[in-house]
Amino acid sequence: MSEQAASAAEESSSPPNVDIPEEPPVEEAAETAASEAEPEEDQKPEQPGYESAEFESLNADETVEPIEPNLDVILNIPVTLSMQIGSTRMTIEELMRLNRGSVVKLDRLAGEPMDVLVNGTLIAHGEVVVVNDKFGIRLLDVISPAERVKKLR
Repeated sequence: MSEQAASAAEESSSPPNVDIPEEPPVEEAAETAASEAEPEEDQKPEQPGYESAEFESLNADETVEPIEPNLDVILNIPVTLSMQIGSTRMTIEELMRLNRGSVVKLDRLAGEPMDVLVNGTLIAHGEVVVVNDKFGIRLLDVISPAERVKKLR
């Protein structure tokens, strides 16, 4: 190959001349950044010393009387009271087959007391009664507040 062809091949394969600013070597850049970030030793702010805090012990004061809860605040909050005769589980297919006259078997025996629920929480058991041509329920057994709180946990 001739010299002219070789130099032409070199020129075509090398990128065009572009002025790229030179960056300082990595070591110099690191030293510059470190010197800018850290103040000189005599300019370093002094960090305050840490001391442990001491607190008084928290002993129950015998002279303080327990505060009685004020139930007047919650007396006007509405709740939902419902009675449950019984329940059952079925598939959607069985549910879709129900029509007028269908009988659904429940998990309760005849004559067994109903559940009385307040906002979905069992509070009592009772039996159905009729009062002035309307259904009602006579409470047979009321669950104690302590037992209701245990069920919530």
